[in-house]
Amino acid sequence: MAELLGWVLEHQILFETLGLVSLGLLVLSLVVFPLVVANLPKDYFVRERRDPARQTRRHPVLWAGVTVVKNLLGFVLILAGIAMLVLPGQGILTILVGLALSNFPGKFGLERRLVSRPPVARALNRIRRLAGRAELEIPAADD
Repeated sequence: MAELLGWVLEHQILFETLGLVSLGLLVLSLVVFPLVVANLPKDYFVRERRDPARQTRRHPVLWAGVTVVKNLLGFVLILAGIAMLVLPGQGILTILVGLALSNFPGKFGLERRLVSRPPVARALNRIRRLAGRAELEIPAADD
């Protein structure tokens, strides 16, 4: 027991850093997550296909920059969500928002599988109700 206590005291800065990172991820998820969920189109998860963004035709350099930033933010949220599976915060929901922001092959099917889980669907729609938005249309679980 004394060895464990000694090890913890030797690595106190690590535990303090992890605590601050955990707190930061919690604050980030409390701010970013509801904004993203509230602004999703209500049929986002049931559309047969997604239309390409029109902005790519007007300002391709600007849109490329926005895409890079959006994907970086999505990647950070996915990592934060994975961390929140063991740290305080809404892990699965944060991963879902990170996936929604990111672009990668197979994204659409993965999002649909995650959001078709009843606890996830209820949480997303509760956030939308609080924001005064229509509930999301949720795909059937076997899709």
